[in-house]
Amino acid sequence: MVAQNVARSVRIKEKRETGTGPLRAGVDFPSMAELKLLMEAARGKWRPFIITAIFTGMRISELRGLPWSNVDLDAGVIHVRQRADAWRTIGAPKSKAGARDIPLAPIVLNALRQWKLESGNGEYVFANSAGSVPRTNRIYESCWTPLQIKCGLVTDDGQPKYGFHKLRHAAASMFIQYLGWSPKRLQAVMGHSSVRLTFDLYGHLFENVEADRADMAKIEAAVRAAS
Repeated sequence: MVAQNVARSVRIKEKRETGTGPLRAGVDFPSMAELKLLMEAARGKWRPFIITAIFTGMRISELRGLPWSNVDLDAGVIHVRQRADAWRTIGAPKSKAGARDIPLAPIVLNALRQWKLESGNGEYVFANSAGSVPRTNRIYESCWTPLQIKCGLVTDDGQPKYGFHKLRHAAASMFIQYLGWSPKRLQAVMGHSSVRLTFDLYGHLFENVEADRADMAKIEAAVRAAS
């Protein structure tokens, strides 16, 4: 009965349990094998949606509000300049850093080109059947939840293993591991408000595991050589 939704401006930050440690592939976000399963199992309009999410790390709100006018297929870049909130209202990105340009992998370009031919020239890339911004719960109901169940990515009680946001973590891990991006570059492409946030989430992925192993071997050798 109130004139407006007083909770509309409230934002709840994702919290991880204390002591869970660094994010791990296959536990905290999909592994490479699981990403492959998701891409191969996705069908119809959801295939370009899932592929774009995996290889760009875009937030679901940014994908929902993405217009074709911000997709440059010739240059191979998505210009993130807006997002759709829970009420499907288009607005500015989550933060100032959210406005960014994301380079596209060939698989994303091919999927989007094909999808554009199939879907026509509507305003939004991943529009609903009415041509407008889809609701988040519909994406979960029609795509993300059944897709994970189809791929066998479920918990012991049969629930979907991952929230959609976990695809952002998967993308970030690939950017670090396979592209060797610096923390600052990763911050820019992921749209983090600060590089500190980038380090808090993915700092462990920048570590050189092989160098650490070699250093520990040196310590062991020194102890064994002690008289």
